Amino acid sequence: MSKEFKFEIKVYYEDTDAGGIVYYSNYLNFLERARTEMIEMVGLSNKQLLEENKTLIIVKSCNIEYISSAKLEDKITIYSSIESFSKASFVIVQNIKKDNALIVKAKLKLVTVNQEGRPIKIPSVLEKKLSIN
Repeated sequence: MSKEFKFEIKVYYEDTDAGGIVYYSNYLNFLERARTEMIEMVGLSNKQLLEENKTLIIVKSCNIEYISSAKLEDKITIYSSIESFSKASFVIVQNIKKDNALIVKAKLKLVTVNQEGRPIKIPSVLEKKLSIN
């Protein structure tokens, strides 16, 4: 079990298609921003993880289900929580809601790697800060 992190965003024109609907691949960008903010919310940063721990976090797999659409100027909220940790990877569940209604469900497997792209152990500082105390 882990903490739940919340990140709010407004849908801009650049996020939409000609009909004012969020283009499907842009939800991946929203999820990425929420993961970056999640790391910052616990007092770390991707840059710090790279410089101090020689660690990058990459997406190994992503399962995403589109339930409903967001539209131009909607305010959406991304909820992120860690489902599980293993030695060099962790699974994160991310849900996007609009007006408290679930519109996108995603489950991703993230892997910690070194600068050469080889899997490495998750830095203990990252695992500790993302877990429930």
